[in-house]
Amino acid sequence: MHKRFFSFAALLLLCCITRNTYAWQSAPARQDSTARDSSVQKVVTFIKKISFGGVFQARYTGSLTKDVDVNGVHQPNADEVVRNSFSIKRARLQAKAQVSDRFSAAVLINLAEFSGDTKGKVLENVYISYRWNDALNFTVGQFRPSFGLEDLYPVDIIQSMDFSNQYYAFGSNGWQSFQIGVSMFGAFNKESKVPMKYALSVVNGNNRNQPSDNDNGKLGTARLELGDMNKLSLGLNGGFGAVKRQNVYALGVDVSGVIPLTPKWDLQLQSEYKQGNNHQLYYAIPDSLREGPVSNYIMNGIYVLPNFRYKIKYHKLTSIEFSMRYEYFNEDEKHAGNVRQSYIPMVSLAFLKDYGGRIQVGMQIDQYNKNVSGTKVYNSNLLIAQVQCRF
Repeated sequence: MHKRFFSFAALLLLCCITRNTYAWQSAPARQDSTARDSSVQKVVTFIKKISFGGVFQARYTGSLTKDVDVNGVHQPNADEVVRNSFSIKRARLQAKAQVSDRFSAAVLINLAEFSGDTKGKVLENVYISYRWNDALNFTVGQFRPSFGLEDLYPVDIIQSMDFSNQYYAFGSNGWQSFQIGVSMFGAFNKESKVPMKYALSVVNGNNRNQPSDNDNGKLGTARLELGDMNKLSLGLNGGFGAVKRQNVYALGVDVSGVIPLTPKWDLQLQSEYKQGNNHQLYYAIPDSLREGPVSNYIMNGIYVLPNFRYKIKYHKLTSIEFSMRYEYFNEDEKHAGNVRQSYIPMVSLAFLKDYGGRIQVGMQIDQYNKNVSGTKVYNSNLLIAQVQCRF
């Protein structure tokens, strides 16, 4: 019975295909050509509006400090400390859609974060942008507010192994990194000797992938940038807001530029200073142990990142780079803050355009005023080798 049914269905399908083929061949050639061209044009137009990209970073990490694991955590009583490991640092996928001449949308996810606890992770960017002109643009959704140099670069093109300690600390406090809110930004005097850019943002300030804000307070930030980052630029950053009915602030200044040394060599320089309330630390301390209001909890830090670049054209190799980032960071300046100093020397080989391929070898050397046993607040020396591919 089943065999007869399938045989009949196959015969019926064949008849339908034959009939449709005959009808298509019998139709006027001009009408068929017009219809097909119209359909193809619609598909091509749709495809042109969507672009995909991403980056993959795989690394090998080795700890050169006894009793410190590959994550920089001191393990004094462990039977075996994992001091070397291969890992997937990032596996990002991005989709951008140009909906119209004014509207665009973007989504960025990091699939590497599925390897651990995914709460508050994986989804990084998801926003809609509206462009009125060069001077007036809006973004709403989850994005990185422009509150310093590191918000302006994706991590795969920075001249170091990772973002700075201050970037992650100010991100945890809601000023940087991925936040949910709205932003207005634009540029003026683009053709003049001193072009200007600005960015104004209002965000929840409780980090990414949250169903809603955790209080009625919001964080507002502003950035003014003078000059050209490919030559010399100065950035001024300020922020003010409320967290659980207490006022908080943050401020910063940054300098960046490119100094040509010879036709083959140039020096890329970045430096940033930031200061602000560490309300995340304040609310993590039990009420009975807090020393004064949140205004007494101040974090600050500065880093300097010189990067010497030797431009070369050898097959797909485009440059060889040597960088050395030094950073000073104190998460609680007014109390018993434990100053962290980091030294990150790095050598990298860049392939293709815009770091399409990259091989990086470097060290992450962290020194604290006081070591805290069993934590990451402990002197460590990590050797890192990383391979990167952008697409």
